[in-house]
Amino acid sequence: MKELIPQERIERRIFVIRGQKVILDRDLAKLYGVETKYLKRQVRRNLDRFPLDFMFQLSREELKDWRCQFGTSNYGDKKGLRYPPYAFAEQGVAMLSSVLQSKRAKCP
Repeated sequence: MKELIPQERIERRIFVIRGQKVILDRDLAKLYGVETKYLKRQVRRNLDRFPLDFMFQLSREELKDWRCQFGTSNYGDKKGLRYPPYAFAEQGVAMLSSVLQSKRAKCP
């Protein structure tokens, strides 16, 4: 049986960006138990399955503003955010689980 992720752990990773509730790629990678680079690669290979209302990439300016909000938290420069992350809306998270090949992402 799959391990359930506590709701609070997920809720802490939800942000409002561009007026949408989203979860960033690195947080989803952790939740799904895969590396962020693998998640991004799978998204690039399946871009036609992710319209703009499912997923978007933060602009450099949005990334700069967003980093300022977190200062030295897990999202600071020391954690390696060299490129703006992808932000996934609820439908994008569901679609992502269908393209990832991880045990946690797959439903029984």
